[in-house]
Amino acid sequence: MPRFSVIVPAHRVEAYLGACLDSVLGQSFGDLEVIAVDDCSPDGCGELIDAYAARDPRVVPVHLPRNGGLGRARNTGLERATGEYVLFLDGDDTLTPDALHTLSDRIKETDSPEIVVFDYARTYLSGRIVRNQLAAELREGDPQVFTLAERPGLLRLLMVVWNKAYRRDFVERTGLTFPPGYYEDTPWTFPALMSAESIAVLDRVLLHYRQRRQGSILGTVSLRHFDVFDQYDRVFAFLDARPELARWRPVVFRRMVDHFTAVYTRPGRLPAAERAAFLHRARDQYRLHRTPLPPLSPRDRLRHALVRHGSHRAFGALRLAARASGRARRTARAVRARARRSGLRLHYRLQRCLPLRERDALFGAGDGHGYTHHPAALERAARDLVPGLRSFWITRPEHRHTLPTATRGVVPGSAAYLTALARARYLVTDGEPEPGYVRRRGQRVVQTGRGTPLKRVGAEVLDRPAAGTTDLRRVVAAADQWDHALSGNRHTTLTWERAFPAPYSVLEYGHPRADAFHRPDPAERERVRATLGLDAGVTALLYAPTYRDHRTGPHQSLDLARMLRRLGPRFVILARAHPRCGAPLCPPDAPPAARLVDVSDHPSVERLCLASDALLTDFSSLMVEYAVLDRPIVLHADDWAAFEAARGLTVDLRGCPPGPVAHDEDDLTEIFASGTWAGPGSAARRAAFRARFCPWDDGRAAERVVRHVFLGEEPPAP
Repeated sequence: MPRFSVIVPAHRVEAYLGACLDSVLGQSFGDLEVIAVDDCSPDGCGELIDAYAARDPRVVPVHLPRNGGLGRARNTGLERATGEYVLFLDGDDTLTPDALHTLSDRIKETDSPEIVVFDYARTYLSGRIVRNQLAAELREGDPQVFTLAERPGLLRLLMVVWNKAYRRDFVERTGLTFPPGYYEDTPWTFPALMSAESIAVLDRVLLHYRQRRQGSILGTVSLRHFDVFDQYDRVFAFLDARPELARWRPVVFRRMVDHFTAVYTRPGRLPAAERAAFLHRARDQYRLHRTPLPPLSPRDRLRHALVRHGSHRAFGALRLAARASGRARRTARAVRARARRSGLRLHYRLQRCLPLRERDALFGAGDGHGYTHHPAALERAARDLVPGLRSFWITRPEHRHTLPTATRGVVPGSAAYLTALARARYLVTDGEPEPGYVRRRGQRVVQTGRGTPLKRVGAEVLDRPAAGTTDLRRVVAAADQWDHALSGNRHTTLTWERAFPAPYSVLEYGHPRADAFHRPDPAERERVRATLGLDAGVTALLYAPTYRDHRTGPHQSLDLARMLRRLGPRFVILARAHPRCGAPLCPPDAPPAARLVDVSDHPSVERLCLASDALLTDFSSLMVEYAVLDRPIVLHADDWAAFEAARGLTVDLRGCPPGPVAHDEDDLTEIFASGTWAGPGSAARRAAFRARFCPWDDGRAAERVVRHVFLGEEPPAP
């Protein structure tokens, strides 16, 4: 008897069925059978199933003589299932890697419960993956095994069959089968959860639910949406036959009303001519199964009243009123926003007419990010060296906690921000100027940049596909506002001159944010490692790839969880996505484990560098500052040619790498497993790289900039 029977019904999913079956048959846990049911599909699903069965004896092909719907196909699969546990997987969905291995381990841990509820994530055409928003209901706490009465929050989850594993003897004993029609999951899932005497949860995404552009069959216009009434009749009949489950009637009744309302209100489901009839039928069902409920919110009371009375006209009038109210609110917000923008523009113009504040300095990193990067190092040095300095930091409210107590935070776009922008004597930033900003006579603007430009930037990228909407005039106009641009080496100085041609001066003084790396504080390192949950003795790899202009979202060329399994418990990965990626490097289906830590939202990349033992990156300029720490650096990029074609590099990193270079995951795993990453060859490459790109880094780069810009002094030599 196999451990798992995976039942896969297939109808009009030929384009996705191969990926579905591959996701099951390619599992690291092989004790399974796949019962693939061809529901008389008019495309090539049947032939594809037979081809897989010919290659893999674990595939049991079933061909139905006529199309009977999803429920009948699943029932047919159940009749042939021999596994200890049964899972249902739709033909256009997939299991995540190692899903069955993880599930089997959880079943052993919880002593073979009747149902295991696991998590899923929606996958979109764009490649975006979004985890179930109610994942908190799947937290693994005590008790490990329970009944629904102990965890009623499980009924908040989507009532579907495919996010659960069912012990087959439980299914047979309970007599669970799928009815015909739409919404066939409802009369299966409610009875299953209510009847189970032992339930366990698994806080891990095991299934990817494909969010197809056309939606599921439930999103099509059809009279078959009236099937929802029969399905709830079946649930209540199940409850009526089991008085001991009467406590669940209010829950099911409330879910029923919500379900009816959703079907009625969502466009693209009911034919226009049948909407009134649907609401009348909903009224009859409401009266038939009516159950006393605890107090409802005003919105829920209104929804229940409309279903209870079944008034199509009242429902329509309410929706029209709601739409009119929404339009009125949106119009009012737009008017207020326009008035605010006009007021702020006037405020900025008035502030520009007032004298500069000679001791004020405005700092900022990124688009309102927290206290970090070169501007933060310069702000710290300026407060120490410049008497009477008042420093302001451009930050969004969620990052205000990162600021030192002596530094004033100003929110981008606020009146306080525009006042500082207009009247501060010094402006220090690593980004583009505020739209509409005009440098005043006497203001000094310092562009720190965001590291050594290993990638093409500014005017040098205009002939590349990555240029996108880059406008040479805007690039040059921005550089015209600068008085100084920071540089850490001769390469950066020459690149600035080519990429941003303008009459500013380049201060080739070193990398200010790397000052903390010159004499790292062991106590600070241990504090940061403790906050990240890193045990003593583990090797922490900071994985920080750069963004790709030719891709959307982060470039996930590595399976980080698999890599950690291959390397063993000695290694931990701190995964940090580039801010422009907009998504973490740890996917929603990554196992919740201390050895794979998402640090994308950590406020300080400098502290992460101090906490780590090695840097794993591709083309990120972070490698230059990290080299000051004299800790191992390993490069990995599987799209080198594509990156050079789309963006371009200013340095041949393969000719002067700061450490070993891996071209695929196997190479990378071997580099760490063999110790090459920390060997003498790695140290020699790093020393040559540091000599070329970190010649001025002696821990006093920020001091040199501050003395030159703020105090007008000749800075000390490195």
